Amino acid sequence: MNIEGSYNLYIVALSVVIAVLASYSALNIVTKISLAKGKTRFFWLLAGSLVMGNGIWSMHFVGMLAYHTHMTVHYDIWFTLGSLLASVIASFIAFYITMPRNTNWYKIAGGGFIIGSGIVTMHYMGMEAMIIPNAIYYDPVLLVLSIIIALVASYLALLLFLHFQSESKTSWVKWLSAALMGIAICGMHYTAMEAVKLQHPAAAKAMAPTPAGQELFLLLCVMIVIFIILLVSWGALIFERHVLEKLAYLDSVTGLPNRNEMNRFFDSHVGTEKIGVLFLDLDQFKAINDTLGHNIGDLLIQEVGIRLRQFIREDQQAFRIGGDEFLFIIKQCNTARAEQLAHKILYSIKQVYYIEGNELYVTGSIGISIGSIQDSNRSVLLKTADTAMYRAKGLGKNQICFYSEEMGLQLVRKMELEKDLQLALENNQFFIMYQPKWNVKTNSLVGFEALIRWQHPRLGLVAPGEFIQIAEGTGLIVPMTKWALEQACRQCKEWQSQGLQQPVSVNLSVRLFQNDSLQELVQNVLDKFELAPHLLELEITESMVLYDINDIIRQLQGLRELGVRVSMDDFGTGYSSIGLLDRLPIDALKLDRLFTNDLENPSKRAVINAIIMMANNLQLDIIAEGVENQEHIDLLARLGCYVMQGYYYGEPMREAEIHEWVRTNEHNMSVV
Repeated sequence: MNIEGSYNLYIVALSVVIAVLASYSALNIVTKISLAKGKTRFFWLLAGSLVMGNGIWSMHFVGMLAYHTHMTVHYDIWFTLGSLLASVIASFIAFYITMPRNTNWYKIAGGGFIIGSGIVTMHYMGMEAMIIPNAIYYDPVLLVLSIIIALVASYLALLLFLHFQSESKTSWVKWLSAALMGIAICGMHYTAMEAVKLQHPAAAKAMAPTPAGQELFLLLCVMIVIFIILLVSWGALIFERHVLEKLAYLDSVTGLPNRNEMNRFFDSHVGTEKIGVLFLDLDQFKAINDTLGHNIGDLLIQEVGIRLRQFIREDQQAFRIGGDEFLFIIKQCNTARAEQLAHKILYSIKQVYYIEGNELYVTGSIGISIGSIQDSNRSVLLKTADTAMYRAKGLGKNQICFYSEEMGLQLVRKMELEKDLQLALENNQFFIMYQPKWNVKTNSLVGFEALIRWQHPRLGLVAPGEFIQIAEGTGLIVPMTKWALEQACRQCKEWQSQGLQQPVSVNLSVRLFQNDSLQELVQNVLDKFELAPHLLELEITESMVLYDINDIIRQLQGLRELGVRVSMDDFGTGYSSIGLLDRLPIDALKLDRLFTNDLENPSKRAVINAIIMMANNLQLDIIAEGVENQEHIDLLARLGCYVMQGYYYGEPMREAEIHEWVRTNEHNMSVV
């Protein structure tokens, strides 16, 4: 005798809801897997598998509660637990296979097959867990159909979800995928239940209803499993918000809030409140990082972070925004408060660091910008503070600097010059001016210095002090110097053909030494204009000593072997090169105008006298720059310096003005 069961529709509806919600929770968690790394990836994989497996199992047994057969039913505990384990393992394997972001279709098919098989296995193991006085048979057609439903719906759910998981707005896709997965679970379950045929050898009268205690026990088990689902889902949410968020918004080296947290602060503080932004950059960090290694550099950054923590308050916060850059944001800020904090930070930063046997000293430069986020967006406050920080570095480092409107105008001008510099070279906006050098002892002209100038089409004549530094930073100084060298040699050759036998000097950037082709370049220019090497002088600066000094010496020796002269420009103003003078293959020292302008000072004259005596002992010529009056000439001559350059003898002139100047001064000189 076949026995037909009946369904409680309310519990059926509950089972469907459980299946869809569990599927949605599981698939939502699984999206984290492809974005996670390391141990967190395994966490999301396990969490998704537990939610999915428990959801499938819960739906099955809630569905069993909905099915009434009017007979006594017991459940085998081991088969019941086995069915739960089967669904969890199948979910784990399926999610693992489809974990990579670029999953192939056959991997999705494999994942769908495994999770569908898990649903089928769980169901029929659950059926085997039933202990009833009846024999259970299955309609083969409906049994196969239930398996097909589970496999196909599982595949479609994974395919749809994984295809759209990287999209920004996929809530409806997730729900649709969850609904398909729910259909896979519920469709398989209720189709399989329809396939069940219960036969009792005795009369139907012998049947007894399932005891209420059995249903209560099963319901209690289902409630426990649903509680596990909620616990895992909430646990995953808490983990994401508190653990992963900590990783996303805190710097791993210092433990300070990072750039993401800084952006979140700005997003939440739009208003009229005055906010101070202090942009801190370490001054000597790159040298330490390069010489002692990144490990020591990280430890130094860590120590700096510890020192900065002491200045964190409820209304002021420190951030590490990258490399050796830090940021302080102060609420309700004014100039006095920002300046006071900046000085305290600099004092703390410059104290000695003891790191793995190294005694390290660093300083910091701080730029300060004050304003409200309503008046300007965050990028303006950050950019202005950054601009002020670079000005602080330019003031000598270990300094603070407030942003000003004047600074902003200078920044705009600098950016415009940088943008136009490349076009200037292409459009022939540069030209050369020549300033004479005079020997007062022989009363003779001894050469010219070639000086590059820029005639900007809109801004007019741009001072070299503005664009040379920009050209150095962008690398355009290399083609500019090559152009200036060619122009100077061409002009010198032209003077020579006109009877004016005077050498010309050209300033060299250290960047020309870096590609190791300077000697070849100079040789090619000399050959191009058929200019005698002794008519060319190349001027270098003291900053050369900061680079590979042995390589600099080698290249300078190569230049002198060509027959050109080499002089050191602006001697005594930048870097101490006195200890290298006996090694550097140079012919002359040029005293900066800093010395000439202060000749009235006895101590300054004593320094000049010492330099001249040293140069004489090293058989180096001395040239004084910035000579502007007869008093300068007399004092320098008494000290032993006879070659001079300055406005007293002639301002920088265009090539067309040189012959007029020579004719005007012919009666005062003997040209040699």
